Amino acid sequence: MKFKLIAIDMDGTLLNSQNDISLRTKNAIDKAKDKGIKIVLATGRILESAKIFADELKLGNPILACNGAIIIDEDRNVIYNRPLEIDLAKKVMNLGREYGIYYHFYNEECLFSNQYVKGIADYYSGKSQRIDIKLFKDDNEILENKDLNIFKFLFIDNDMDKLNNLRKDFATIEGLNITKSWENNLEVMDFRASKGIGLEYLCNEMNISQDQVIAIGDSENDLTMLAFAGLGVAMGNGDEIVKLKSDYITATNDEDGVAKVIEKFILGDES
Repeated sequence: MKFKLIAIDMDGTLLNSQNDISLRTKNAIDKAKDKGIKIVLATGRILESAKIFADELKLGNPILACNGAIIIDEDRNVIYNRPLEIDLAKKVMNLGREYGIYYHFYNEECLFSNQYVKGIADYYSGKSQRIDIKLFKDDNEILENKDLNIFKFLFIDNDMDKLNNLRKDFATIEGLNITKSWENNLEVMDFRASKGIGLEYLCNEMNISQDQVIAIGDSENDLTMLAFAGLGVAMGNGDEIVKLKSDYITATNDEDGVAKVIEKFILGDES
């Protein structure tokens, strides 16, 4: 089987525990690029953050961000976007407030939140990232901006019962896609936004068949793209459900799991 495209999740997959890309992984990606393989970042992160890491890897390929709610081509033009409709966004925000759970949401380049959380601010200002954080007080005020695209909501809480109950309530709202990337979060997008849908769209645009695709991920939000790909790979540190649903399990993100996949299936080195 000749693979032509590798879709790689970022957190817990491409990035190690220090939020870095290891030298071995960078070298493996460079060698894959030299063989004509398309490397596509497929992340739940905000687009601007994904761009920063794509630049670090010198990738000139499309980027799938916000779990597929927005996709840009190699020239950084938006080719697919599915923002939440305003009425759905209002329902999502209202439920978040009812439960008293912290949330923020993304457009193309900014993070919007109704409260300042230092840990979140630090996360988006570290590792060469400088993502703008815009605070707001009134939901209606922010939603009145007709030019605002809301691509993804992220809810965070360590109370699993509360988070699970919120997920059940979200599931009663038609038009939403609900998933997660960490144990203590929920991610909410338009129902037409998922990594699997986004990857299928890209492959159709690039004339690449499913069996020519490798997808690598670690969390629930990666399941749809692992199911689409000819070879769905779970990280060694991945969720158990991801491992169960994958075709192959590689090493952890701290053990160069992504590099090992590329070396085995693209470069022919099984060391």
